[in-house]
Amino acid sequence: MANAKEIKRKIGSIKNTAKITKAMELISTVKMKKSQDLAMEKRNFVLEMLKIFLRVEDYLSEFPLFSSKNSWTKTLAVVITSNKWLCWGYNVNVMKKVNSYVKETKEEMDYIAIWKKASNFVLKTWNNLIADFSDEFTDTLDPIFTKKISELIREEYLSWKYNKVVVFYNFYVNTIKQIPVAKVNLPIDSSDIKQYLISILEDHIDIEKEIEDMKSTYAYDLEPSPEELVSNVIPMILDMMLFDVLLNAKASEHSSRMIAMKNAKDSANKIAKALTLKYNKARQASITSEVSEITAWVESMKEV
Repeated sequence: MANAKEIKRKIGSIKNTAKITKAMELISTVKMKKSQDLAMEKRNFVLEMLKIFLRVEDYLSEFPLFSSKNSWTKTLAVVITSNKWLCWGYNVNVMKKVNSYVKETKEEMDYIAIWKKASNFVLKTWNNLIADFSDEFTDTLDPIFTKKISELIREEYLSWKYNKVVVFYNFYVNTIKQIPVAKVNLPIDSSDIKQYLISILEDHIDIEKEIEDMKSTYAYDLEPSPEELVSNVIPMILDMMLFDVLLNAKASEHSSRMIAMKNAKDSANKIAKALTLKYNKARQASITSEVSEITAWVESMKEV
């Protein structure tokens, strides 16, 4: 029975692993749903932002974030990963996207890392890391912390050291599909901002009706000047856009980890079933052997 006892010990260990991975799967499911809900809690704010944006849209042409007057070819890369592994190919896919982008464009790049795996990747590849936000962010995202990153990105871009800013992250499509993307953050086009604001609202309100209602209202003067209003409103929208990117990346991370833990749980259960069958066979063989020994002993006693 020594072999059967060893198999039984392995079965217990595998089942414990399955319980742990199931718990991690459930946690990731809850966190993924929370990230999705956070992304949709700002519709009223976005509607008012859209109304203001449409009023000042004609004054954006000279705003520095909407054009690249820099002759430099250097790019600022913002890489978003996770703080931990155990999330399938989530981090690896982002890193591959960065490598393929560099290989295709031949651009010289500096990096901003968000979460630990991004900073580890940048340092291990001997690239220039100008900022690391790994220790400031947890699974609970706060717009205040996101604003710090967004402000740094704008400051670096407006220092004219970089021709553009590109954000690398996993775009959440659905629970089983996340696509690594390289999204140009700056310079930005006014149509990109308008499309972003409309995309949040279009499934919940009649956008065309809202725009017509706004146009039919009495024209009013803007105070302070439209230019000053632009300089305050646009950074707020850019902060919100980056916050959405981080929420999207987090939803992708939790979804990837949920799938990874589900696969691990299913594999553990399969192994446990196979070991249980093996244990039952070993136990049956042991019982059969004992019965044979007893039968042989009984038969030998009859001869005496």
